[in-house]
Amino acid sequence: MDILTKTVQFEEVIKGSRFLSQLIPCESQAAARELIKSQKAKYADATHVVHAFVIGPGAEVMGMSDDGEPSGTAGRPVLDVLKGRKCTNTVVTVTRWFGGTLLGTGGLVKAYSGGAKQVIEQADAEGAFEELIAKSGFSFTTDYSLYQLIKLTMEQYHLYNIAEDFGTEITIKGEIREDELDTFSARIKDLSNGKITVSKQ
Repeated sequence: MDILTKTVQFEEVIKGSRFLSQLIPCESQAAARELIKSQKAKYADATHVVHAFVIGPGAEVMGMSDDGEPSGTAGRPVLDVLKGRKCTNTVVTVTRWFGGTLLGTGGLVKAYSGGAKQVIEQADAEGAFEELIAKSGFSFTTDYSLYQLIKLTMEQYHLYNIAEDFGTEITIKGEIREDELDTFSARIKDLSNGKITVSKQ
């Protein structure tokens, strides 16, 4: 299962109608609703702002809307494409500015699913997806004498969002892959002869 790390967009014109497809990271259903609301406000001049989203560690929360397009021609095709990518915590909006030519139901399904496919391909090309990894927060304090040794040890683990605070001692905080936390804690304790305890945040 992958998650999206940044917003990606793709735009095309089909028979005069402009379609703007956007893939946006999002971590909760409430945030998805807010995001969709803000997209509608941002593109108030558009004819439709169709959306679909997949949220949760197991991609268990889903939602979609045709936003005024004929039922089943917009939100469902976009959601199907999104589900096919095996990703979560992702919202797709496809914003349409009507260009005067009706596309028919088949044409709409093709346009909306096509926009979703293209923006996902764009995200893959840009390396915008990463594997969803369970992480744990941690923190510990060390004296300056052990700092270099600890830094070298830290390079052997998958760590994220590291922050270091240099005072009379050094406080190090960050996140680590959940399955590495116990080994990491034991290693730091060994290095410091039991003086440093890594706290789980």
